[in-house]
Amino acid sequence: MRELTVLYDAHCGMCRRFKDWLAAQHPAPDGYGGVVRLRFVAAGSTDARTLYPALDHDATLRDVTVVADDGSVYVGDRAWIVCLWATGEHRHTAVRLASPAMRPVARAIVQAAAGLRRLSGGDYADGCDGQCDREG
Repeated sequence: MRELTVLYDAHCGMCRRFKDWLAAQHPAPDGYGGVVRLRFVAAGSTDARTLYPALDHDATLRDVTVVADDGSVYVGDRAWIVCLWATGEHRHTAVRLASPAMRPVARAIVQAAAGLRRLSGGDYADGCDGQCDREG
């Protein structure tokens, strides 16, 4: 796997912060002498629909979705884990979170992160629909 495309909700503040954080990370080696490259595409956009016509684009607006260059699609906690895996500094954390024993922890972390947006009584001032915290 040499490239991952991260589909993120460009209208969601949390998603934009995650994208900016991820873009600032150092890439991890891909195992073939290169690195895992990341590209970012706004979910539901014309570009996303053109690149990935078979995806449920409404669903990509609810959950971070990652498409690998081999065609694999990762959604929800799996998408967050593969994003961490693509970084040099956080790959070891991703490997641990992907283990069967830690997957419930990964799901809880993703749900907790999404829940942070509800601290103001469920008002999504940045236009988010509040659906990121629902397991798909």
